[in-house]
Parts: sequence; structure tokens; C-alpha cells
Amino acid sequence: MAAPNQHDVHNLLLKVLPTDAFDMLLADAQAVQLPARHVLVEADQPHEHVCFLEDGLASMVAVNGEDEAVEVGHIGYEGMAGAHIVLKTDTTPNRTFIQVAGSGLQVSVERFRRVTTEFPDAHTLFLNYVHCSDIQLAQSALANGRYNMHERLARWLLMCHDRLNGGDLPLTHEFLALMLGVRRSGVTNELHVIEGLRAIRSTRANVRILDRERLEEIAGGSYGIPEREYERLIGLPIRRPAHPIADPPAANRRV
Repeated sequence: MAAPNQHDVHNLLLKVLPTDAFDMLLADAQAVQLPARHVLVEADQPHEHVCFLEDGLASMVAVNGEDEAVEVGHIGYEGMAGAHIVLKTDTTPNRTFIQVAGSGLQVSVERFRRVTTEFPDAHTLFLNYVHCSDIQLAQSALANGRYNMHERLARWLLMCHDRLNGGDLPLTHEFLALMLGVRRSGVTNELHVIEGLRAIRSTRANVRILDRERLEEIAGGSYGIPEREYERLIGLPIRRPAHPIADPPAANRRV
């Protein structure tokens, strides 16, 4: 494929890369479709590519030897799958796969490492992204310990809404149960609670956001800190805007 134009990409990390680093990184990138359940990173296995999501939603999942699993990270158009490569680690025990179908730009690990070596500002940008992912995980642990289930569910719905187009979130109860680490029946009950507060409308495989502000009120302090940290360090808000994001001036790109 021809190298994409930086103005046209949706991925926020790619948007704020220094131009020279972007050109080198995407010189032989491959545009890929990402169907639901497609595995981007397999646990404990080296992989050949990192993927910058353009659309859709991926989940990073922690799994133990007894096949117990819980989501530990959201990845959408603000991020990349395979971020452990930034830390010079070939494998991770976590698994990353697509929950909501979309598309992405796939870059070889070899080229990614070359870019981070030759462009220190790009390396700093990706390290800042890893930091933001750590903050997301830390706030998930806080939410799990200090907030009730419908508050936690409201937080996850907001995080999905940030990363997906429109107000309809094609999320199954099975996926929501994985996100929260609870039984599917528990998710159904909590969705009814939030529906009763008139923030959402839930059907079998879709959650429609009716009142974003009300949903933020329900989530309370469980939502917002990772999102503010991302905007502080990366320079763009995670929440997907109603209109396309203009390219930030080069002088204002935070790396």
C-alpha cells in the first residue's frame, strides 16, 4: 500500500508523531481489517507486528492457568496493540484481541524499534502512552476496590464511548462481564439499574448512550483521571469528537 498521509489517519498517536518519524514508521505499513475476536497479541508468544487502531475496540486481557480472565486495558483509536515492545520486551502474558470490529495500520516490530531508536521524541511519545495505559490499569484497580458495580459499569461504558463512533456501542453482555470480572447475570442487572436512571438503553448486543452527562455522574470519580493524563501527555483528548480532529501544529506536539 502507499504510505498514508498523516493528515488522514485517525489514530491519535500517529497524528502527533514528528513528521519524519511518521514517514519512516508508515513507509511499509499494512492497512488491515480487524474482525471481532481477531487476536492481535497472543499471550507468551513473540509477534511480528504492532498495530495502531484506526477504528474499533480491542481488549487486553489477563489470563491465569485456570482460564480465569479479566480485561485489564482498553485500546481504541488512541492507542496501539503490542505496547510492551516499547519496553523492549518480546512477549507478554496478557492477550489482546478485537472486541468491536474495526481497522488498523500494522507495522513490523523491526521497523517500530528502528523508529524509536532513531527518533528519541517518538520513543518518548510511546513511553508516555505506556504510562497512560498503566494509569488506566491503576484506576481500574481503584474502581474495583472502591466503587459499586453500576458505577464501574458506567466507567467502562464511557471508555467505550470515547473510542467508538456514535452513541451505539455494539457490546454483548458477555464482553461487559469480561470487562468487569463478574457473572453475565450481574451485568444484566446493573444495566437495568443504569437504564432506570435514563442514561442508556440496552438491548441484547447493543448499548445506546442516551445521556452522556448523566452517565458521567453515575461513574463519579471512577472516570476521568486516565483520560486527563492522556490529554496532558499526548496532547489530544481521547473522547472521539463529532468532527474530525485537525492536525496539531508541529510546535505544539507533545512528545
